[in-house]
Parts: sequence; C-alpha cells; structure tokens
Amino acid sequence: MKKLYLIGVALTALLFLAACEDTPAPVQSDAEASAIQDNPTESELNRGFGHSRGDIVIANRGSGSISVIDTRTDQLRGTYPLPDGDNPPEPMYVVFVPGTHRVFVGDRANDRVVVFRSDDYSVEGTVPAGAGVFHMWADLRGRQLWVNNDIDNTTTVIDPRRLTVLATVPTPADLVADGGKPHDVILGPWGHLAYVSVVGASGSDWVVQYSTRSFAETGRAAVGRDPHLSLTPGNRNLFVPTQGGNEIVVLNRLTLDEVERIPVPGAHGAGMPIHGRVFYTTNLPGGGTDGLFAIDTRRNRVIGSADTPFPVPHNIALTPNSRKLYVTHSGGTADKVSVYRVSLRDPIPVHVTDITVGLNPFGLDFAR
Repeated sequence: MKKLYLIGVALTALLFLAACEDTPAPVQSDAEASAIQDNPTESELNRGFGHSRGDIVIANRGSGSISVIDTRTDQLRGTYPLPDGDNPPEPMYVVFVPGTHRVFVGDRANDRVVVFRSDDYSVEGTVPAGAGVFHMWADLRGRQLWVNNDIDNTTTVIDPRRLTVLATVPTPADLVADGGKPHDVILGPWGHLAYVSVVGASGSDWVVQYSTRSFAETGRAAVGRDPHLSLTPGNRNLFVPTQGGNEIVVLNRLTLDEVERIPVPGAHGAGMPIHGRVFYTTNLPGGGTDGLFAIDTRRNRVIGSADTPFPVPHNIALTPNSRKLYVTHSGGTADKVSVYRVSLRDPIPVHVTDITVGLNPFGLDFAR
C-alpha cells in the first residue's frame, strides 16, 4: 500500500509539473521555480560530462574562419571559413548545442549566426540576428540560444533545433537611455532564466535577469565595469568578473543578491568546470603575468594563478571532464591558443602547449 501511495504521489507531482510547464507563469515566479528546476540531480549533473573527446572550436575574428582543435592530441584538425556575406565575415563567439550536432558562430559584420554541422563542419545555414552581434549562449537542453546585439541594443533568441527566431528582447530602456549596451549573456542550467551584462551606463555596469518564458526583466544588479558572466549546474551563484573593477562579483543567481567580492586584477574571461567548485578568470590587461586565476567557489577566494605565454588572455573553455582548459589570446596580429592541465585535486592551471590558429582568436567552445 505504501508503495502504491508513493507511486500515486509521484504521478500527481509529474502531472502538476507538466501542467505548470504548459501554463505561463507570472514573472515573479520564474526565479522561485528556478530554485528547484535550475538545479539538476547528481545523476543529471554527471551524465555526459565524464569525457574529453571532442573539439575546441575557435572563432578567428580577424580571419573570417573557425579553427577546430582535437582535444585528444591538441592538434589543429582544420580551418573552416564562414560563408560569404554582404561584408567580409567577422566571427565573434562560438556555441555548441548538444543534441543538435550544430555549432553556432556569431557573424558581427553580417548581422547573423552561422550554423555548422559538428560532425564535418560543413555550413548548414544561417539565422538572422540584430546589428552588432557579440556574446551568445544556449541552455543545456538546447531550447534557446541568446545572441546579444550591441548596436541594436537587443538580444535575438533563436530556437537551435528549428533555426528560427523566437523573440527579439530589448535591453531595458532606462539603461539604454543612460548609454548602456548588452554585452555578455548566459542562461541558467536548464534555461528558465537568462542573464545579460549591460555595459556603458553611467555610474556602474549591470547584470539584468530575464525570464525565458515571458522575456521580461525579472531583476538586476549593479556591478563593476566590463562585466562577464559564468555559472554552472554545480553551483547556485553567478560569477561576474569585472575588468574595470579588478574583482569578481559573486551573485546569488536566483535573487541577484551580492554574496562576495573577490579582488582579481583585470578579471575578464570566465569559465567553470561542470562541478562548479573552481572558477577561472583571465587577467586580460596583465600582459601574461598572472594571466589566469583560479578561485575556490566554496570559500570564494583566490587559490592560485598561472602566467600565460602570450599577452591578452581573453576567453576560456574547458573539456567536459574538467581536465583541460583552453585560452584564446586576442589582438589584431595574435594567432595563439594556450592549453593547460587542471583537475579538481590540482585546480591551479599548468601550461601544457600552444596552438597556432587564425588571426585574432576570440570566442571558443567545446564541441563533440
């Protein structure tokens, strides 16, 4: 009887959740729902993240191409041009969406996102975006891809499976009137909330939280200048490195309440293993000295740093098993990606090798 009772309770709960999924929720309830739904179980957290076989895909902003690195050998697999557009292509950031076998590359010069097949890096098509394509991100379930447009002051939301535009989300009017522009973007682990950093407003820069159902703003927090964003299913906080503030602002990602401020010089790039116990950031203006910092996310303190072999350490990507870390070094004549060994036991990066790619390597992501 007890077993039947529990089964009945479970079925009732599933039906209730399904009903909630189909019923538009009030804006205020999205953050509350995310407290449960944006934190997966341990088995969900570990599923599919124990491997390292795949590629690191680099957007070469100055070459109009992507470079593909084999993560097993750290050898260049190939270089693939973006298709011709009205203007010479300008690839910015890369997002791989699991389940679609697609790699999405933002093309700033042509107001679009280029779609590559991840098995052979052939071009499948393009999706229109706004003017000024910059950072972009997708949720783990592959339901939405958010693309910031810093000339239009909007964010284009794309369905990564159907390759259609779901919405165009305006940057808050009061921040735009004050000089603000959307910059970085990230989605909660299961895609119920999105976060956009807004730069250039007077007084401070901002992190704005949105509902991915209504596309309405659900909260905001003032942070230091030039903020970037990182989160993971293994940690309930949002990590915001601010280059102009020389610190990492740690926010509760549901409420946006401030948790901690961690001093780090020139904090810019952002990356976290899936377990969420270490946060990595680059010291972009530091010239390579202490170019890469490791932060303990349980104590919210710096635990070490590593020099990088080249200046302008910019963006970060890790393999899913959290044992390798890749950094792009950007600039007009730059053409290097540096590679590091990391682990949960020894989280401070150890330099392993360097790889020559196209000009001005910018965004990067792991694909398989």
